[in-house]
Parts: sequence; C-alpha cells; structure tokens
Amino acid sequence: MESGFAYQRSITVTDLARPHVVALCGSLRAGSYTKMALQHVLEAAKAAGATTDCIDLRTLELPVFDADSQDAGDADRLRQRVDAADAIILGTPVYHGSYASPLKTAIDYCGFDEFEGKTVGLLAVSGGPSSYPDTLAQLRLVAQSLHAWVLPQQVGIGAASEVFDETGAFTEPNHDLARRTRTLGSEIVSYAHIVPIEEDAHVVAVRGDA
Repeated sequence: MESGFAYQRSITVTDLARPHVVALCGSLRAGSYTKMALQHVLEAAKAAGATTDCIDLRTLELPVFDADSQDAGDADRLRQRVDAADAIILGTPVYHGSYASPLKTAIDYCGFDEFEGKTVGLLAVSGGPSSYPDTLAQLRLVAQSLHAWVLPQQVGIGAASEVFDETGAFTEPNHDLARRTRTLGSEIVSYAHIVPIEEDAHVVAVRGDA
C-alpha cells in the first residue's frame, strides 16, 4: 500500500487504451548501460501492448533546479512528456551509493501533476557487483513522496560491463537478469492503469476475506 491508499489491479490492456510508458534515463554517458537496460524494459513493455518513450536527458537543456526558475531550459518539454505517461520507469546509474544528479534534476522539475497516482518502476545499474540496493530504496521513497504507486518488482544490475555485450544485449550467463528486466517491462504495463481506492470499510472487508 502506498500513500494512504489501497490499490486494485486494472483490467487487461486489451480492455483499455494502450498504456503509454515513459522511461527517464539518468545517465548522460555515451554507451550508457542504464540506457541499454531501459531499452530492454521498453521492448518488453511494447510487446505487452504499450507505446513507449525513452527520455534521454542528454538531449534536454535542464540547468540545476532553481525553485525561482521552474520553467528554465527544456523544463516544459520534459514535463509534457512525463505527464503523457500512464506509467514511468526511473532508470539510473549508481554514483556514490545514490542515484545520478541528472535524474534528480529532472524529477525536481516535475511534481505531483506528473507523478501522482501513476505506476512507477525502478531500475539501477552499477559498475560494482552489488551497490544498487540503497539507490533503489532512495528512488522508491522519492516516487512515494510524489504519491506514485511503485511496483514491488524492481531491477538492480551490478558489474554492468560484464552484463551487456557491445550490441547492448545481455551476455550469455545473465539469462535470469534478462528475464527480470523484461518482467519489469511487462509488469509496468499490467499495472499501468492501477486504480487507487480510498481506505474505507469495503477495503477492510476485502482484506478480512483474504
């Protein structure tokens, strides 16, 4: 349960308009492993029936956030693309045990209008073997503070240079990691139209029946 709400799963994708999934890539590096991983997530989302958009922050002018200049640079373009999402994937490299500043800046230019009530998936990529758990936990708190519903399924990728080959495909020993990454894409679609239900007697009764 997130932000004082209980949630019920939406009906199937075929019963609704195709969900639109937007990924925010927090890495500015050429040949970014984070972007490679996000492409796998979005490919799975497409296969599950979604339309997708990967926001490459390298292509946007986003100065360090200043609350006195909230429309600086390409802030409005960014907000429009995020606002169009039914579900959002936050992808970041791990820098010093936290998420990357470009992603932080992008989120700061957004707010409740772009995130509240939406489903969010999390992905973190690190150069070391297992330095991503704290980063994922931090991103989960950020998304929850914006009243988003965060998927329990999340993906952490360690030792990224050994996980992807030169084409961006997962290397042979990483079938399970590839499967979990694709699962994030399919689940973000399955829960893109999740419906918040105010805490009430009906919800309590349903829980009592479980």
